[in-house]
Amino acid sequence: MSSSRLSERLGSQRRRGDGGRRWVRVVMAVLATIGVIDTGSITLSKWGWIGDLSCSSTGLFGCNGCEKVLSSAWGSLLGQPLALFGLLGYGAVLLMAVVPLVLQGDLRVSLGQKSWWGLFLLSTGMAVFSGVLLGVMAFGIRDCCPFCILSAGLSSALFVLSLIGGDWEDRGQLIFSGVITALLVGVIGLGWAASVGRPVVDSAPGVAPPVRSESNAGQIALAEHLTASGAKIYTAYWCPHCHDQKEMFGRQATEKLTVIECAPDGRNSQRELCEAKKIEGYPTWEINGQLDSGVKPLAKLAEVSGYQGPALK
Repeated sequence: MSSSRLSERLGSQRRRGDGGRRWVRVVMAVLATIGVIDTGSITLSKWGWIGDLSCSSTGLFGCNGCEKVLSSAWGSLLGQPLALFGLLGYGAVLLMAVVPLVLQGDLRVSLGQKSWWGLFLLSTGMAVFSGVLLGVMAFGIRDCCPFCILSAGLSSALFVLSLIGGDWEDRGQLIFSGVITALLVGVIGLGWAASVGRPVVDSAPGVAPPVRSESNAGQIALAEHLTASGAKIYTAYWCPHCHDQKEMFGRQATEKLTVIECAPDGRNSQRELCEAKKIEGYPTWEINGQLDSGVKPLAKLAEVSGYQGPALK
C-alpha cells in the first residue's frame, strides 16, 4: 500500500471518530430518549397500564384535543396504538446512535458508518410519516395534540442531525436514497390515512356493522353490570373504533349495553343528547357520571365501574 493511500485511509478513520460526529450521536440519543418517553407514555396509556393522558384545560399552543386525536380512527394500526410503532422507531434510533459509541476498533468504524445510513433512512421515514399525521390532525380530525406535535418535531430534528453527522462521500446516493424513502413512506402513509378515514360500510344505511365475535360469561356479566349501573357508550355507526370496542365484548354482550348513536344520519340517532354531553370523540363511555373517550380494555371498564362478577377472559 502506497504512503498516500495509507495516509488517506488513516485520515478517513480519524474523520469517522471526530468529536463532531460523537456529539451528534449523543444529541440524537437524547432526542430519541425523549421520543421513547413520549410515545411510550401514549402506548402504555392506551393499553390501560397507566392513567389517561390529558392536555391542560387551556391547551398548549391552542391544542387541547389529546384524547380526541389519540382515540380517533387514525390512532391505531393493526389493532395496536399507533404510538407503539413510533416507540419502536425511536428505540431503533437510540440503539443505532449509542451502540457505536461504546464499541472499539474496526468494528466501531464499520458499524458506525452503516449506522449513519440506518439513522438517515429511518429518520427520513419518520419525519415524512409525521408530516402525514400532522396533515391528518389539521384536515381530518381538525384538532391537535401536543404529544403528537412533539413527536413530529423530534423526528424532524433527528433527520437534520443525521445529515449533519454522517460522513457522506457520495451525495448523489444520499439524495437518491432519501427521495426514494420519502416517496415510499409518503405514498404508503397517505394511502393508509385515506383508507382509515373511510366510514365502515354496512348493508343498511345508518346501521353499525354486525358484531362477529362470541361473548363469554364474564363479558355478558360485565355488560349487564354496566347497564344496571347506568353506564352508556356513545358511538357513531361508521366509527371503526366503536366497532372494535363492541367486538371486545362480543355479540351477546353488546346487545345488553346501552349504546347511544350520535351520528345525525344514524338509525335511532340521539344527536341532541350527544351534543348536550359535548361528545367529541367515539367511542365515549359515561360511567358514574364521568366521560372517558376511546376504546377501553374490559378490565379497565370493570375497575372503574366496580364490577365484581365472573372473571374476564
